[in-house]
Amino acid sequence: MKKVLVITYYWVPSGGAGVQRWVKTVKYLPQFGWQPVVYTPENPEFPSIDHSFERDLPENLEVIKTKIWEPYNIYRNIFGKKGEPINAGFISENKKSGWKERLSIWIRGNFLIPDPRRFWIRPSVKFLSNYLKINNIETIITTGPPHSMHLIGLGLKKKFPYIKWIADFRDPWTDIFFYKDLHLTLVADFINHRLEKKVVQNCDCLVTVSKSCVEGFLPLKPKRIELISNGFDEDDFCSKSVFTDKKFSLTHTGNLDKSRNSSMLWKVLSDICAENQNFKNDLQIKLAGKIDFSVLQEIENFKLNNNLINIGYLPHCEVIEEQKKSAVLLLLLIDNTSSNKGIVTGKFYEYLAAERPILAIGPPEGDVAKILNEIKAGKIIDFNDFENTKKIIIDFYNQFKNNTLQIHSENISQYSRRNLTQKYAELLNDL
Repeated sequence: MKKVLVITYYWVPSGGAGVQRWVKTVKYLPQFGWQPVVYTPENPEFPSIDHSFERDLPENLEVIKTKIWEPYNIYRNIFGKKGEPINAGFISENKKSGWKERLSIWIRGNFLIPDPRRFWIRPSVKFLSNYLKINNIETIITTGPPHSMHLIGLGLKKKFPYIKWIADFRDPWTDIFFYKDLHLTLVADFINHRLEKKVVQNCDCLVTVSKSCVEGFLPLKPKRIELISNGFDEDDFCSKSVFTDKKFSLTHTGNLDKSRNSSMLWKVLSDICAENQNFKNDLQIKLAGKIDFSVLQEIENFKLNNNLINIGYLPHCEVIEEQKKSAVLLLLLIDNTSSNKGIVTGKFYEYLAAERPILAIGPPEGDVAKILNEIKAGKIIDFNDFENTKKIIIDFYNQFKNNTLQIHSENISQYSRRNLTQKYAELLNDL
């Protein structure tokens, strides 16, 4: 089989969204004539651990590891967080962020460009250059964030111009929703844009996950750009069926930071509880994942604590069960950002496969809205549409009480991981 080298920071036993796209793609690539080789750090900093993905790895998979140095221990020593995991994004689970956290974000943005994994770039280029000289690799794929992985690809492309290179962007770089929160100086902002442009223009193909993300990268003039979305693995949904929750459960899975918090939603639920005692008795708000302190504080302020089940982080296989048995699945998208139309979280496709009604709070003209309408899997409501949100939740509740709360999704197989991997293999063959 032809060999493809996949350079990724997140790998088994990492939990969370960052690992899933390439664990699942590596799982199915051999079925389409490509033998993956994975290059990943030996001692990475994972925000969570999930061994359940180990069952997805192909037999005899070659995984190459080298040590990485990251500045997180310095961060822990300075800010008194010895032994604590570093959360992805901007999630503070225990308290409101103070000046120390703001300072650390400023340092991260202005001195660790493009991210704290930058110290792995040169050692990796040196190590992989020796590896490529004695191994027959047809194509290199780098996946980010962290976007330091793409800079490894850039370094290798300069040394091996005849090897094809795909830069796989699971999220944007300078257009990502939290970019402005890094408080970058003009110099740091310039460097990030320059590095991004170099990657986009030098890779043989840029792959990204949504139509809006494709449009966002086009001004940088990539040689070639392709859309291969995230998806769901059918194997994760073929286990025994589960019974729907007896309570009217609204379930959100995955990390929930302050940028995704919906004050409007909590107020709607609080108002309906005040008006309808049966609804108040039946309502369950289930949060499975790491939740920002500000979200929990707001739920408490709206007097919904008695309806809250804060499950915490779960292995992926258990997350799937929670999705399948929920009455309604909550999808809270990023608010007040120019790039929010293109944000299609990985869990959204698993929501589709769970075949439970989806209630999404987000831009009605965004990519999620288009897919929801195409699949007929639920409703999307604008961030401040109080009345329509209230109407839809009451309607969902009435259907729940009448045992008629169900959906009839259409054409979701296009988002299966196997079919999406076939698209990737076709791209590899074409290159």
